[in-house]
Amino acid sequence: MRRPWVVGVSGASGTPYAAAVLRGLLDAGSPVDLVISRAARLTLLDETGRPFRDAHWKDDLAGWLGRDLAGADLAYWPAGDLAAAPSSGSYPVCGMVVVPASTAACAGIAIGLSKDLLQRAAEVNLKERRPLVVVPRETPVTRSHLEHLIALHDAGAVVLPASPGFYGAGADASAGQLVDFVAGKVLDALGVPHTLFRRWTGDLGAARDRADRPE
Repeated sequence: MRRPWVVGVSGASGTPYAAAVLRGLLDAGSPVDLVISRAARLTLLDETGRPFRDAHWKDDLAGWLGRDLAGADLAYWPAGDLAAAPSSGSYPVCGMVVVPASTAACAGIAIGLSKDLLQRAAEVNLKERRPLVVVPRETPVTRSHLEHLIALHDAGAVVLPASPGFYGAGADASAGQLVDFVAGKVLDALGVPHTLFRRWTGDLGAARDRADRPE
């Protein structure tokens, strides 16, 4: 039985995080169901210059991810289709990640608004006690934002802010390495294997050697 990971892309800035997570899931051979909100299409166009069209979704996704998707186990569901498979708890999925997660999407999921398929699918994962990871990318945050994130945490979601670590790549880390760090943490939370960042081993020898090295 096919059991995909649902990836929801909301309208917050941070589409490179979504692309990195999608590549990681596909590299791991995981089936993926994709939902992109209406606001996310505008953000994607602004951040990459690429449109995302329902009728040409696979071509547009291939261009966005920069790879051939032939043979990939992918399904796409328009965000306005509330009758789509991921809106039902009887549809078998491994879980869901919302990346990036806008404050509006977090609020809608936390209060069960189900404004679109992305919010409904996330709510379904919570009620079915399946993994849900939300990746907020907003700063600073208000009290209401924090309250919605706490509500999601209490309902069983993993709240994973888009906060990259620098220890794997050093002070000269590229933007791509920082994006991959966050994507790798998302895949860790989903239990999906990857090699997106160098893991901390507790060995301080190499760090001391770099610190003692003359300029």
